[in-house]
Amino acid sequence: MKTELVIDLEAEKQEILKRYRALLRASKSTLQKGDKKEIRKAFDMALESHKDMRRKSGEPYIYHPIAVAQIAAEEIGLGTTSIVCALLHDVVEDTNITLEDIEREFGKKTAKIIDGLTKISGVFDTNSSLQAENFRKMLLTLADDVRVILIKLADRLHNMRTMDFMPRHKQLKIASETIYLYAPLAHRLGLYAIKSELEDLSMKYLEPDTYKFIAKKLNEKKAERALFIKKFVEPIDEIVHEQGLVADVYGRPKSIHSIWNKMKKKNIPFEEVYDLFAIRIILDSPPENEKADCWKAYSIVTDLYRPNPDRLRDWVSSPKGNGYESLHTTVMGPRGQWVEVQIRTQRMNEIAEKGFAAHWKYKESSNDNGLDQWIQKVREMLSNPEANALDFLDDFKMNLFSDEIFIFTPKGALIQLPLGATALDFAFEIHTDVGATCIGAKVNHKLVPISYKLQNGDQVEIITSSKQTPKEDWLNVVVTAKAKSKIKSSLKEEKRKIAEEGKEILERKLKSLKITYNTDNLNKISYFFKLPSTQELFVNVALGKIELKDIKEYLSSEKEIEHRGPERPENLSVDGIKSKMKGTESDILLIGEDMQRIDYTLAACCNPIPGDDVFGFITVSDGIKIHRTNCPNAAQLMANYGYRVVKAKWNKQKELTFLTGLKIVGIDDVGLINNITKVISGDFKVNMRSITVDTNEGIFEGSIMIFVNDTEHLENLIKNLLKVRGVTSVTRFDA
Repeated sequence: MKTELVIDLEAEKQEILKRYRALLRASKSTLQKGDKKEIRKAFDMALESHKDMRRKSGEPYIYHPIAVAQIAAEEIGLGTTSIVCALLHDVVEDTNITLEDIEREFGKKTAKIIDGLTKISGVFDTNSSLQAENFRKMLLTLADDVRVILIKLADRLHNMRTMDFMPRHKQLKIASETIYLYAPLAHRLGLYAIKSELEDLSMKYLEPDTYKFIAKKLNEKKAERALFIKKFVEPIDEIVHEQGLVADVYGRPKSIHSIWNKMKKKNIPFEEVYDLFAIRIILDSPPENEKADCWKAYSIVTDLYRPNPDRLRDWVSSPKGNGYESLHTTVMGPRGQWVEVQIRTQRMNEIAEKGFAAHWKYKESSNDNGLDQWIQKVREMLSNPEANALDFLDDFKMNLFSDEIFIFTPKGALIQLPLGATALDFAFEIHTDVGATCIGAKVNHKLVPISYKLQNGDQVEIITSSKQTPKEDWLNVVVTAKAKSKIKSSLKEEKRKIAEEGKEILERKLKSLKITYNTDNLNKISYFFKLPSTQELFVNVALGKIELKDIKEYLSSEKEIEHRGPERPENLSVDGIKSKMKGTESDILLIGEDMQRIDYTLAACCNPIPGDDVFGFITVSDGIKIHRTNCPNAAQLMANYGYRVVKAKWNKQKELTFLTGLKIVGIDDVGLINNITKVISGDFKVNMRSITVDTNEGIFEGSIMIFVNDTEHLENLIKNLLKVRGVTSVTRFDA
């Protein structure tokens, strides 16, 4: 037995060296003199410090840092410093090596990046409620060195690729965070290949059935697609070469996640998603001919195939904010189906695949300072310490992960804003005072209100008035973080003044009622009026919403009951809820690590029914709410409040029914409704709560709310409804 183990370790040793050599090959293009030695030194340190550790799969732990370094080098295109940092990214946290040791061996820069990585690694700790706050700290390190984030993305990508051995609840949590934070971050840094893979891998764990279904469908038609692409590409290839362009033309399949998004967005089955792949034309052009060559290739494609005029996207003339450059067009293929064609040069392609890491490489030749602008924006948002952490997260996503629009000032200067920005956002972007006194705007010389949504290329002039001050409802008008934070701080100041007045009034009123003016009493009064803070209490008093008679009412209620303090969400736990639960024991769902029977309510946002994949979420006032894992709110809940998520699974079914909705579409036919209701009530003995029907030019659309026992019951019902003549689709929807 013993000898076998020795051989095993020997084999592992060989495998580790093999992987290390592959890493060196991947980093070859960036290696300078002496770099190999540095990488070897980092590898030896990592190997030594992780020697007794293993991953969940049983493999040696060192496989992980080598893989992360490989992704950093090969897929993101980072250099030696990053490779060294990736190899050492876990040693300070998991072993007894200190940052001082690293600084002594590898210098200040490496130590600083590893410090950043160590700080972020604790960000998504299961018990931490401050994920957003930590995420913010992680971005602060980005302001110092964007490599911290890039290595973190490589780390996350490798963890997602090797998540099979994790327990299910961990998989759900990690996948939710990935789709909520890491995939958009990769997108924003221009790492499209990594963004797509992170989305696909998240979907594999969050919606396994759909993922497998689409993967299977894609596989079935693989040969047919390859043939179609070959026929489509041949004539393009021929003419491109005739015209003296050097180009690589090929077909690239769309990601499973993007296909699923299209199915959801357009509410269509897989068979109706036409653009399952895109054709790419990658040109080898010198910098001075890039633009001309791209348009030359465009005209070759559109001479061969008819383009859809609404679908031309020109990011060659004005690149996206994250540096993306490309020409996209959609043309009608030989078999009457639309095909997307992307045209770009090798330089553009590298930037599209590897984002800002490639930008640095081309920095000398390119005057585009997108990265610097982007980091400047991040810094601006982080320097506003007031914002509540979760607001910040949403603002951050909104501003840095959305598409941009370009707006001109009256003098022709270009200002970049996120999609959906309004005239008021533009005013604040110019200057805080212009925003604060804005009363309207002229867009392309036409007068518009401050809430006007700007379009790409608008020219905007702001109209101000010294009498104007920011209003509460302005927060619903603006989308940029800058405008939001300026409005909030201005309103806060205004509120503070009103609260000061209210405080004096309240002090006088309490004196007249012989109530001591102290913190305890103020908290009790605020709680009685269901106000979140004493400041709100002062404001309500100043505005006359709370008068003497209301306070007397509080006094009399205070005498009747012994007052309970408000619940703190921090005290939430399954045990805490269990101890408060009275009444029925629920048999259908088992909740928590030890799978007990605890009372719960089903979330209205996704109406789970037995058989659905579900999790429990501890709320402040309603005990435990049960959500489907693919509920629209699930990713956000799991990513932001991981510590309040508990396991839940269905127990053996009792004869209970659950409300769910079905959308039925078909060709209107005599007796169609009768046939549908016959299947539901007659064959399946299912109770209907409501039915709404709409027919438009021969197309029938019905929404039916029904009571079913579980997912199996529902699937059988859907199967039988699809057999009814005239019915083309039946889909479940969330009430």
